[in-house]
Formats: sequence, C-alpha cells, structure tokens
Amino acid sequence: MTEGRRDAAVWASRIDDRPQRTALVAGAALLVLATFTLAARAETVITAHGISTFGDLKYPADFAHFNYVNPDAPKGGRMTFLGTGASQTFDSLNPFILKGEPAQGLTLIYDSLLTGAPDEPNAAYGLIAESLEYPPDRNWVIFNMRPEARFSDGVPITADDVVFTWHALLEQGQPSYKIMLKDIASVEALDPHRVKFTFKPGVATRDLPALAGGLSILPKHYYNTVPFGESTMVPPVGSGAYVIKSADPGRSIEYCRNPEYWGRDLPVSIGAANFDCYVYEYYADRTAAFEAFKAGGYLFHQEFSSLIWATGYDFPALTKGWVIRKELADNTPSGTQGFWFNLRREKFADPRVREAIGLMFNFEWTNETLFYGLYKRTDSFFENSPMQAEGLPQGEELAVLEEFRDGLPPEIFTEPAYAPPLSGKTQLDRGNMRKASALLDAAGWKVGADGIRRNAKGEVLSIALIDDTQSFARVIDPFVSNLRKIGIDATFSLVDAAQMQQRKKDFDYDIMTGRFTMSFSPSIELRQIFSSEAATAKGSANLSGIADPVVDALIEKVIQAKTREELDARAKALDRVLRQKGIWVPNWYSGKYLVAYWDVFGQPPEQPPYARGDGFWWSDDAKLGLLKSQGALR
Repeated sequence: MTEGRRDAAVWASRIDDRPQRTALVAGAALLVLATFTLAARAETVITAHGISTFGDLKYPADFAHFNYVNPDAPKGGRMTFLGTGASQTFDSLNPFILKGEPAQGLTLIYDSLLTGAPDEPNAAYGLIAESLEYPPDRNWVIFNMRPEARFSDGVPITADDVVFTWHALLEQGQPSYKIMLKDIASVEALDPHRVKFTFKPGVATRDLPALAGGLSILPKHYYNTVPFGESTMVPPVGSGAYVIKSADPGRSIEYCRNPEYWGRDLPVSIGAANFDCYVYEYYADRTAAFEAFKAGGYLFHQEFSSLIWATGYDFPALTKGWVIRKELADNTPSGTQGFWFNLRREKFADPRVREAIGLMFNFEWTNETLFYGLYKRTDSFFENSPMQAEGLPQGEELAVLEEFRDGLPPEIFTEPAYAPPLSGKTQLDRGNMRKASALLDAAGWKVGADGIRRNAKGEVLSIALIDDTQSFARVIDPFVSNLRKIGIDATFSLVDAAQMQQRKKDFDYDIMTGRFTMSFSPSIELRQIFSSEAATAKGSANLSGIADPVVDALIEKVIQAKTREELDARAKALDRVLRQKGIWVPNWYSGKYLVAYWDVFGQPPEQPPYARGDGFWWSDDAKLGLLKSQGALR
C-alpha cells in the first residue's frame, strides 16, 4: 500500500466497490426519512420509494434516472482495474465470512433491497424493493419486493431469502455482523414478496430501515446444499447484474453481465453498469502493476503514491495522448488515516507514551521531502466536514460534553481540540524530541547505558510497525529512525499482504496503518470502529482497541441524533474526545482522486459530486479502435 491508504473495512470488512452504482452494502451506515404518502391504517404508516437521513428525497417516485448519468450510454466493452483490495491476492469468493481473503469486486454479483445515489450521499432508493413502509418512529419497516426480481440462476428472490440472509450473516458471518445487526429483533416473511424487519425496543431507529435495506440478498435455495460458512472458489449464485466468469487467484477475476438480469431497466440502473465485463487484475506489487498499466495491461488506475504522481507520469503512452492523467474532486469526508496504536498491549496504556511516539512523526518534513507538498495534515476523525471539532467546545457540543464531565479530563473543556504538533523542516525536530523524551521519562521509561529505554521491571520499550507495501517504507523508515533516537527499540517489518490481513483480523500488531472513510451522516458504523464491543470482536474495524464508556455513550448519541444540527454537535463531541485520547498518530489527506486511464471511455458531462464517477462511464468503440489502429492497445 502507498501513502494514500486504501480504506480499511468498516462493515464486515468489505466496503462496496461495485463500479456501476454508489450502493449500500452490508449495512453501510447512511440514510433515513423519506418523501412519502400517508396510508390510512390503524396506525400512521409512511409509504415511500426511498429513504433519506434528514429531509426529503431529491428524486420523486416517478424519476426516470439519476442525474450525472448518460441514459443513452451504450452497453459493451470491458473496464479493467488494478485489484487494490485489502490484499494483493485472493483465495475466496465468499466476502461474508472471516475465513479466506475475498476477491475484489464481489459486490457486483449482489443486489440489495435499496441502493444509493451518486449525488445524494445520505439517501437510498428501491432496487429489489419497489417500496417500503414504516411508522414515524421507524420501529419497524416492511419492504415490498419486486416479483420480477431473480437470482442469477433464474430462481425468484423472495422474502424467505431476506430472512435467510439475516440469519446467515448473524449466525455464520464475520463477527462484526453481530455488532452491525444487533438492533434488529426479528425478520419475518409476511408473504412471498413482503418482508418485515422489527427493531428492538428502545434502540435508536433513525438508520435501521436503511441498514436493513442495504444488506446484500443471498439465495436460500443455493445454501441449502452449499455450506455458507466456508471459504470457496466456486462462483456462488448471486442476486446482482453480474456473474463471475473466471477467477484466477493472484492473477485476475472477471465479472460479466448476466444477460437475464431482471433489473436492467429500473431507474436506478439506467446509465450505470455500462460495461459487459469488469476485470480486476492482480500483481505482486505496485511497481509491477504500474508498469503493466503503462503497457495497457489494465485501463483505469488510481494513484496512491505522491512520488509516482509527481515523477512517474512521463511514459510514452501519456506523452502521446493515449493515456489521460487527471485530478478528480473528492467531496466526501477525507477519512481517518493514521498509524493506529494497539491499546490491547500494556505498553501503550499510558497516554504519555502515545503522545511521545506521535511527536516523533514529522509530517511537515515528510510532506515537503517525500510527498512534493501534495497533502495536508489530518487532525480530525471527521476531517474536512462540519463534524470536525475546533477550538473550545461551545453551544450544543458543550451541552453534550457536560453530561459526561465526571468521566472526562478537564482539558476537554479548557483547551482547544487536540491537533498534532508542528515539526521543523529537518527530519528530526529537536524541540519535539526533547518533549517526547521528557514524557517517556515521566512515564517511567528510562534510558539505560545502552541507549535503550526500560521500565522499572527491566522491560524494553520495543515497538514494531508493520505494513505490506514496499513503497510505504520511505514514510515509516524515517519515523522509526526518529523513535530510535529517543531510546525506543523501534522496528519496521514488511509483511506479505495475506499476513497483513490475518494479523489485522487477529489484532496481532503494535502499530499499523489504516484508513476509514467516514459517512456524511455517521451512525451505526461507529460501533465497528470505536466501540468497546468491537474492541474484542475478532476481525472488527476497531484497530486501536479503544474501549471507553464515554466513547460508547457518545457513539449512541450520534446514532440517536434526530436533526442535522444535533448530529454535527454530537459528532464534534465524539471527535474531540477521541482526539484527546491519542489512539493514533494522524497522517494526511488530499481531497482529490489521482487517476489515470487509457483514452477509450465515454463519460457524462459532469462528475457526480460524491463519487469518483467511473461507475457511469462506457466503452467508446471509436476511441478504442483508434488506439488499436495505432498499436497502443491489442
């Protein structure tokens, strides 16, 4: 991995990468409240074609297609990507369990009851579900499913399949599903095409209808004979627009259009999924992958290395105009990238130790010397959003924090939100070095005659950083060197991608790098990243292992927010508390997608405001033919 980290997993360790739509997956935490009509029943029930977090839906019930798509886009051709998932290989086609390393792109073969929009980040519209019904308090939701919906083998998708999906994920899925689905009391098939989710009494229900609507629907009939809880390389029956054509572990996986796909003419599908096939190509390392891209080995490349972006784009295909290099706007929250401490390890229990370690990472020197000044320093878990805490707490944020004053340090109320210290333009900032040394002395880690710090028990303060990409070493090595200069026995180990993933699942590390993309309306996914429950759930996204009752309570307050103003204030309070606890050494962010692609695609006139946009591109036969005639591509 390079310095622009790929997102770590949040839901069931899989973030939706289906390129044809901005979808809800495995409960992505977006969404609720919708435009609606009221039905006269024993109780007031809202009937809607979609659901949104705070306010009305942008698109009416009779919308023809999403904006930012070309409804007349031709179908055909291939889109080929670099396989940049959690690992540089794969050995499973089951993304729902902890066993194995799933291939990238598997969300292409699954549909959900609801799907997202590229220009409305907190909304979802009917896909398998034609409509949904729920009371104003959202204590339950009924999905009215489309009778024409079919699995890839032609068997109808029914309410029984939705019930099966819930049971399978909860009972045999990754442990994180138990956290994600814990507020659902029951799932009931009312008839073959009506399914009801009932939520537990007293839980925050704002996002639960959308959570339920975002689950990938699994075929009960298929898993009657196939064990769901086992890793497999046999292509499974899916519910989406694509099926697996071929899968070669460590090399590539190809998804091709299901010619019998039932949902091709739905408004949410128009202008999307324009390629006949999507292919993810895997390479042993990023250097080999980039060389393959330059030679036409795959067609679309997102660059994560500032060094390569600044110095590596002078190859013949680009200078001849065959390849286009572009910076696309990224208007989403900038993510929480950093070096995460594993607080499950006793040596990191003292916050002074963590602060000292953080002082030795010199972002300013790193950015100028290694990153060509392309990045800004991250200091917030909700960077570049209205949820970022700043200055002293005031107003509604202060009121939220006052409730927990007895469980918080005084500086939460008297000092500005924590921001990482500035460093000088040389690799080792002497002032920060002196501060770090004093902190370690005060924490009981004294320097011995050999220059190594030990505690009163004689234990060495040793810290191992791990990563799975050679190019990231240029960032970590100077950090390790600085740590060693203050007496810490620091090392950096380059491990293979499979080992990196396993060690992350097992929480087997001192410090590791990771990045989470935060939602515009954060909700249930926060339990996966920061809750006490997730700290002990194997395979969860709680990299730091933070387990704190105030953090848990603030997470629930965010989930319970009923207005945008409440949500922003409560998220600021959570951000402020997390930052004060020092659970990571924050890294950097860009606010841009750095991409390069062979000039063989047609594109809508505008990029969607909250998506990279390539999910709505199409193959341009004229452009492709021209490059082939010039010998650029085969």
